[in-house]
Amino acid sequence: MVTEESIPLTGRKPRVAILFGGRSSEHAVSCVTAAGVMGAIDRDKYDVVPIGIAKSGQWVLASGDTSQWSLSSSALPEVAASDKTVTLAEIGGEHQLIVAEPNAVPQELGSVDVVFPLLHGPWGEDGTIQGLLELSDTRYVGAGVLASAVGMDKHFMKVVFEAAGLAVGPYVAVTDRQWLTDPEAVRKRVDKLGFPVFVKPARAGSSMGISKVDSLEHLDEAIEEARRHDLKLVIEAGITGREIECAVLQGRGTDAPRTSMPGEIAVAPGDHQFYDFAAKYVEDGAAALSCPADIPDEAIARVRELAAVAFDAVGGEGLSRVDFFYTPAGELLINEINTMPGFTPKSMYPQMWAASGMSYPELIDELIHLALTRKTGLR
Repeated sequence: MVTEESIPLTGRKPRVAILFGGRSSEHAVSCVTAAGVMGAIDRDKYDVVPIGIAKSGQWVLASGDTSQWSLSSSALPEVAASDKTVTLAEIGGEHQLIVAEPNAVPQELGSVDVVFPLLHGPWGEDGTIQGLLELSDTRYVGAGVLASAVGMDKHFMKVVFEAAGLAVGPYVAVTDRQWLTDPEAVRKRVDKLGFPVFVKPARAGSSMGISKVDSLEHLDEAIEEARRHDLKLVIEAGITGREIECAVLQGRGTDAPRTSMPGEIAVAPGDHQFYDFAAKYVEDGAAALSCPADIPDEAIARVRELAAVAFDAVGGEGLSRVDFFYTPAGELLINEINTMPGFTPKSMYPQMWAASGMSYPELIDELIHLALTRKTGLR
């Protein structure tokens, strides 16, 4: 294990680049997550540099004013493009932030010790940013390339879970070619699952593009909606059960992963058939977390055990949230793992750790510590 003393900080505070926005449909959620982290990080302990990624992919210096990145039903925050582009370069053995603009000499903004990539969805949470940071030997918070990619793709995630002996609900994966060349075969495969089903983009989160479908006649519409976010889909059989979540935090050194007390999501009756985008991020009172979940003690212990198994199965690092279905028969089916769960005020990951005795600022501090003390390169 690399110790903190081995990182050459020369008496200064560690410099943390908060990276947010991005090219995915979860751009706005990423902005709100960044606002949460920037509002809670200990400025006496860390030097914080906000870097936004516009939807075009351009990196820009962003405002540290957290109110600019709030989310409401009428307005979604967005990182604006700029004539000044930020890049991360290695100069003199240090990772330097460089600002370049047309007809001007590039400016150095100083070194960066760790990047906190608060990006959700493709081109950020899926291993792409992680690969970029790995190439430059830059330390960063969270999962590596493979774990990020597996955790983003709901199809291969389930394949890995099944290989690890975890129980997964019935599903079918649908590729772009399959849907375009033989949609009737796809419909027959889905019909065998029984209804209702949930149609999901394979590589999206925050409930983007997800539809609950109660009959075959509405399937095509749901598939086309999901295809707006990803041409690869996962269609899951509806599971009768309660939604139980568990937060996972990497152990220090060779210690096993740490798990929070499990929580349960309750969606208020009304306009929400499931835990959708509006219930997660927009509407106050649309969803509530109970932590610990009101399930038997042996089920709580089993959730925590299986959450750690899932984290190790994908090669997790840093943090993850693992979601389960708890059936009336007492069976636990794993739904998914999220390798960069949200940090919004409504997000369940920090709430579960708070209920387990670790505050939001302490959680952020621990994640940065794990990143600073993690080896670069192959691990």
